[in-house]
Amino acid sequence: MNENSSKVDFAEILRNRTKKFVVDNIKFFRTLPKTEEAKIIGRQLLRSSSSVGANYRAACRARSQAEFHSKLSIVVEEADESVFWMEILVEAQVVKSSELNCLSGEANQILQIASASRKTVSSKNR
Repeated sequence: MNENSSKVDFAEILRNRTKKFVVDNIKFFRTLPKTEEAKIIGRQLLRSSSSVGANYRAACRARSQAEFHSKLSIVVEEADESVFWMEILVEAQVVKSSELNCLSGEANQILQIASASRKTVSSKNR
């Protein structure tokens, strides 16, 4: 397997993971209590998590390294924001941390992968 082929495979795997992340957040949102604060914070989480998937997909279609870097930067920001809203849901005792273990773990992994990829792109552009 050549390097280009493995990059394509990696991108496809991450595209599928970010899409699943969005779907999993939608499913989680449906389980939230029907309180006003749960709805508000839940919508914020939906926005940021769906942006992770959409912007990673856009990054895969980038026309330049600069555009790729820009879209990856948005993925990093939105993944971090998703983690933030999950922390708020737990710390405000809207949900138990055990309800978010898998989702927050995936958000943190996506954040680490996107951050590392962005650094790689940045170092190649120097």
